[in-house]
Amino acid sequence: MGIITTVSTWLIPCFLLLVLSIAQWKKLPSYELFVEGGKEGVKLAFSLLPFLVGMLVAISILRSSGALEASIGLIAPLLTAIGIPPDIVPLALVRPISGNAALGVTSELIATHGPDSFIGRLASTMQGSTDTTLYILTVYFGAVGIKKMRYAVKVGLLADLVGIIASIIIVTLVFG
Repeated sequence: MGIITTVSTWLIPCFLLLVLSIAQWKKLPSYELFVEGGKEGVKLAFSLLPFLVGMLVAISILRSSGALEASIGLIAPLLTAIGIPPDIVPLALVRPISGNAALGVTSELIATHGPDSFIGRLASTMQGSTDTTLYILTVYFGAVGIKKMRYAVKVGLLADLVGIIASIIIVTLVFG
């Protein structure tokens, strides 16, 4: 058994034991505090549920209706002319919205084109170079009740665009 496996196996149990030991030493009611935190977590999950369901439904409608594929078909000649594979566009569009949907698109691209193909490498790099900006803003801003997120959305989506462009340039330079 390697050192990484040993550390990863024992890290969480040791951390929990440390937390419980400190709580016992400070004479804190650890079980009651745990239950109270669980109650707050459930309340938070229920308050965020409408936001998450709305995002997932919108993504599903966009993909199921064929609107995504139709719009990609329109811009495919332009993308091909500048060296961007049109197959990667769904990942670039879905990644800022949903991590699960983006992972599904990445898995489809890798299954179709192969992990060592240009598109497989580009999808993997893009997956790691961008974030689920709209999901993060919805969850975290919704959790604390922030309603105005205009600058955060702009900056987050700009960072995603930079990540997408950087992914395309770097993968083209390294593997193209």
